[in-house]
Amino acid sequence: MCGIVGVVSNAPVNQLIYDALLLLQHRGQDAAGIVTQQDRKFFMHKARGMVRDIFRTRNMRALPGASGLGQVRYPTAGNAYSEEEAQPFYASAPFGIVLVHNGNLTNAQALKAELYSTDHRHINTESDSEVLLGVLAHELEKATRGAALGPEEVFAAVAGVHRRVRGSYAVIVHIAGRGMLAFRDPFGIRPLCFGRGADGAVMVASETVALEGTGHTPERDVAPGEALFVTLEGTVHARQCAARSQLSPCIFEYVYLARPDSVVDGISVYQARLNLGETLAKRVVSMVPPDQIDVVIPIPESSRPSATELAHLIGKPYREGFVKNRYVGRTFIMPGQAVRKKSVRQKLNAIASEFAGRNVLLVDDSIVRGTTSKEIVQMAREAGARRVYMASAAPPVRFPNVYGIDMPTKEELVAHGRSVEEIRQIIGADALIYQDVDAMKRAVGQLNPQVHNFDASCFDGVYVTGDITDGDIARLNQQRVNVHDEEESARA
Repeated sequence: MCGIVGVVSNAPVNQLIYDALLLLQHRGQDAAGIVTQQDRKFFMHKARGMVRDIFRTRNMRALPGASGLGQVRYPTAGNAYSEEEAQPFYASAPFGIVLVHNGNLTNAQALKAELYSTDHRHINTESDSEVLLGVLAHELEKATRGAALGPEEVFAAVAGVHRRVRGSYAVIVHIAGRGMLAFRDPFGIRPLCFGRGADGAVMVASETVALEGTGHTPERDVAPGEALFVTLEGTVHARQCAARSQLSPCIFEYVYLARPDSVVDGISVYQARLNLGETLAKRVVSMVPPDQIDVVIPIPESSRPSATELAHLIGKPYREGFVKNRYVGRTFIMPGQAVRKKSVRQKLNAIASEFAGRNVLLVDDSIVRGTTSKEIVQMAREAGARRVYMASAAPPVRFPNVYGIDMPTKEELVAHGRSVEEIRQIIGADALIYQDVDAMKRAVGQLNPQVHNFDASCFDGVYVTGDITDGDIARLNQQRVNVHDEEESARA
């Protein structure tokens, strides 16, 4: 997953993009970049690391202009350690284009071969985002042969992208001296919205929190398959560019990825998590009588809304039993030293008084590998808990995600090929309660009747694009970023 933002304004945008990226930092902590435009010239700075560490005063001064875009990256394909794969990406022709992308192309390898043999374009990295840039550049060149570049030509190019590209993609592009382009894949898997500032500035971003936090009023989501072209004067042109489209947002955005104060495709993320807590409460009561539970404790951070609602409905106290250390650094590899994995205990510390002598119900947003859950259950026991129950606000994660979440291979997923009882034994809980897939979809979907379907492929194995085979999954797993032992992966 990644976070992207783009702005067209009549005032300098470097600080504005920086502030928006801070608000989207939860979507990616591996790398960040900003590009601005002034007098048809692009100015760019990007590097690995967190936003606050990458951009210094000297870097900000070198980013002039009243339009630009930025990205925070969590890599799911390519090389996690390459500065070259930090975004934005740049192509000099046609016109001069810079691009940021959130998502994952499922046919990137085929497109890369096609770009080389047919389109005669060179791809220099392993990033699927550079492949997407190459396809867009080629389609723009086709659409403008013998014509000036205007909204019609831009929309024709995006239609060409939709015909060729498969997978998930939310994209923001700046075309030198022309304007800003934003578009979303025909299923709307990854989020994208836009709004306006009081000064007339137009901002496009992954989440509404980036708009609201920078003083912009959200207007609406970019529809699946739709493209927006914003002129440098701030005029917005919109067009549906896909032959067929169907809104099927990734349900994991509501479970874990998005900030709770965002609204994604008309659905409040916070309310979605409250609803998940409500449906989870019914599952808990059916499996563990409330008189056997003394306290409900969330596993920070995104499980808190579900845990508070669950505790309220079963009539049990809600307590904060774990304190999260926000400042865990990376593990440095020195010559002659073995690689040391970070322990969950460096990130969380138990408050013993909340566990001692109690039957505790731990609530997490989801369980992926199971290694973190196992260690947290053990921490609760060591803190004095009599019995430890575990509840997941999401169903069992049984299948890999191919649309831009760094989800492990099937063999790494604790739920793949195992019963709930087998998973319970692995993590060491006295009871394990999972959300139901259909109940999860109803709990989130009822918040916007216009959303008739979700991509819940990591839970039910149904890939909404309808073109994913076992061979595709095996090939995509080979392309996955390998996060080495010195740095932990996103979800354990």
